[in-house]
Formats: sequence, structure tokens, C-alpha cells
Amino acid sequence: MAFIRSLAHMLLMAVTVVPWALFALLASLFVSRTRMYWICAGWLRLAVRSGTAILGIQNRIIGWENLPQGARDPAVLLVKHQSTWETFVMPAIMPHPLAFVFKKELLYVPFFGWAMARMDMIHIDRSRRAAAFNKVVHQGRRLLEQGTWIIMFPEGTRIPRGQAGHYKAGGTRLAVETGVPVIPVAVTSAKCWPRKAFVKRPGVVDISIGPQIPSAGRAPDELMREVQAWIEAEMRRLDPDAYAATDAPRKAA
Repeated sequence: MAFIRSLAHMLLMAVTVVPWALFALLASLFVSRTRMYWICAGWLRLAVRSGTAILGIQNRIIGWENLPQGARDPAVLLVKHQSTWETFVMPAIMPHPLAFVFKKELLYVPFFGWAMARMDMIHIDRSRRAAAFNKVVHQGRRLLEQGTWIIMFPEGTRIPRGQAGHYKAGGTRLAVETGVPVIPVAVTSAKCWPRKAFVKRPGVVDISIGPQIPSAGRAPDELMREVQAWIEAEMRRLDPDAYAATDAPRKAA
């Protein structure tokens, strides 16, 4: 049954992304970039809601009060990355437009990437590190000033359940350069949508939005260590079974 549900959800996404992307591309000629964002976010909401209806994946969200309340209050969201689910969920649930920082190769994905290219996001060439970060700061500052929140996955790639990747300081460097707070977010998506897995399982994905951490006067690496410490501690609180094996030797020592 899980295989059939997973297949049905994948087919729904595949069938709907083409007309939705074509509509978005046409609409981009006439609407603002903010409106364009919400059009594309509509498809992500469909992916999440159908994930609940077909796959049985529920979201349990805490920490709403930690988000900026003003219409133009800036933030850099630094999110735990375990699966594709959080890339769908974050735009679907957040009250402000988000700008992802992503590798430019995604722009060449048919339909999905073409629509992304028409959105006000930050696509970078990872092979040109200095130029890429300068672009992140330049575009990020403009987006933050207009009320768009920047979202980044500091681990860079999807990490298996119960593990921690290498947290890169790009997000905290952006926050320090622009003087905006960072908000760590823990997500237990791999409980239901494991990394690189086709078959998804029903269950609850916990999304915990952490407290704002000011960036003023901080060093990026030190700030990222605080972000990592909060996220990984929260992951252990939310999904203790996943970390039991890795934490046991540490406790024994």
C-alpha cells in the first residue's frame, strides 16, 4: 500500500507541475515577482496537502511566535535538511515570501526549473565560491529589505535520519553582513520521507521554529555553531529514537 500511495503522489506531482509551470511562466509576463512567488507556492501547497491526503504525512508545527511579526521584518531561516519534504513545506506554510539559495543547475530542470528562473530567488555557481557569496549578499540584502526571508539549508544536502552533516557558515555570513537575525528550524521529515527513498511512510513530521538569534557583533562561524547546537539538540528531542544508536557510545564514554 505504501508503494501505491507513493506512486500516486509522484504521478500527481508529475501531472500537475507541467500545466502549473506553464501558467506561471505566462503569468510572469504580467504579474509582480511577489505575485509570481505565491502562484508557484500554490503548487507546493498542493504537493503538501496531497502528501497528507495520499501519503498520510501530517505536519506538527511549533514556534510560530519566533517568526518576525512585522510585514517587512527580515530573517534568515536555517533549516535542517533530511528530504524533499521541507523544500515543499517551508514555502507552503510560511506567511512571507521566501527566497531559496540554490545551485544554478536546478534552473535547467524542465518546467519546474523554468518556473524557478522567473522567481526572485538566488541561484549561484558553486564552482565560483567568492563570486557566489558576493551574489548571495547583494541579492540577499535587496530581498531582505523588501520583506522576503532568505532560506538556506546549512548542511548543503539531504542528511540521513539520525545524522548531522557539516554545517557551512554561508547563511550566518549573510546574516552578519546584513545585520539580520537567524532563525534555526528543526525538521524530522526523514521519519516519513527518507532521503532518496521512493516509498514514503505515513506519520507526523515535526517542524520546530527556534528563537531568533541576533547576528550583530557575531562571527559567522561562532554563530553557525550556535545554530547547529540548537538544531541538533532539538532534533534529538523531537526524534530520540533516530539518535539512540549514535548517542549511546558517547554516553558510555
